[in-house]
Amino acid sequence: MNTFFLILIGLPALEIFFMIKIGGEIGAFNTIALIFLTAIIGIYYARIQSIQTLKSGIVNIYQNKAPVYELMSGASIAFAALLLMIPGFFTDGIGFLLLFPFSRKILFRITFRKREKANETKNDIDTIDGEIINKDKDEL
Repeated sequence: MNTFFLILIGLPALEIFFMIKIGGEIGAFNTIALIFLTAIIGIYYARIQSIQTLKSGIVNIYQNKAPVYELMSGASIAFAALLLMIPGFFTDGIGFLLLFPFSRKILFRITFRKREKANETKNDIDTIDGEIINKDKDEL
């Protein structure tokens, strides 16, 4: 719950900070134009990437493969489009990172590597195999 409030308060503060800094360098009108330009370009590129991901998923289904990467890519593209619609430079940067396929693959590898290590530590519990022998025989 605390991380939610940190994001809720910290993210807008970070966005305002970047807008003030960039606006001081290039001007207010150029900053607003840049925010709209990144949103338009990002949404257009998200549309292209989502169509390519959909085609790749359909090809995997026809080959009887599970389109796991395509499902995760589709979700990350949708999240990236949402981030690109939010005005600000920090969210646009994260959105563009999620849009490009090579950066998505890197993020997925990092995420899965951490989860695989967590699963390995859970499965390394020492177990002792044994057999239960009932010495009392049932007599009828």
